[in-house]
Amino acid sequence: MSTAVKASVLSRAQRGKGGASGPGPIDRFLDAVWMERGLSPNTLAAYRADLTALERWLDDQDIELPAAKRGDLLAFMAARVQGGARPRSTARQLSSFRRFFRYLVREGQLREDPTAQIAMPKVGRSLPRSLTEEEVEALLAAPAVGDPLGHRDRTMLEVLYATGLRVSELVNLKLAQVNLNQGVLRIVGKGDRERMIPLGEEAMQWLQQFLQGPRVEILLERQTDYLFPTRRGDRMTRQAFWHIIKRYAKKASVAREL
Repeated sequence: MSTAVKASVLSRAQRGKGGASGPGPIDRFLDAVWMERGLSPNTLAAYRADLTALERWLDDQDIELPAAKRGDLLAFMAARVQGGARPRSTARQLSSFRRFFRYLVREGQLREDPTAQIAMPKVGRSLPRSLTEEEVEALLAAPAVGDPLGHRDRTMLEVLYATGLRVSELVNLKLAQVNLNQGVLRIVGKGDRERMIPLGEEAMQWLQQFLQGPRVEILLERQTDYLFPTRRGDRMTRQAFWHIIKRYAKKASVAREL
């Protein structure tokens, strides 16, 4: 990249963090990755746009960009999702944030990377890849949502579709793992490794509706920590959920093997 082009890329969207007091954290990061990797102007511009959007949002919360915590990043991503951002766009932003905060850790400016436990949003969604978009929509629409169990099933399908969870993770979800304020699920995997998975707007709406009525109707006065109980108030098994999916696939005239 020529010096003139680099200067053009790096001079856009200058913030009060730089200027007379020297380059701000975004500019220093862009200088570093350009020197190390010789990235294209388009890539540098994308990093700047993503980081500037985050910085402006954090400014409204009176938080400096380098001081952002995991919860701040999740709240920003949830706001983006609620505003209609698609998984591909959210994934690209998270990739930019990861590179930026890893740079700060490497430079000794941070002790921990706040993006380390945030899962990358699924760009391709987790219902079987062999299904067409029309078949997926038909499958999602198959449950009779006027019935509490049908509403539960639709919500489970929407969450599966939006997050890319494994079926075992879906059926084992507990209420404490859902944060609708931040729009995320907290998943604990092997070795007790925790990751945060952003929910899409559609899945959040179905979850909110499910928690406000159908789940209560399913349980009656019984208690369970599991998010998606059976009609007896128990935890659903993987096998039971796959049976449900196959039943709805038949109803939706989805002929492919699931």
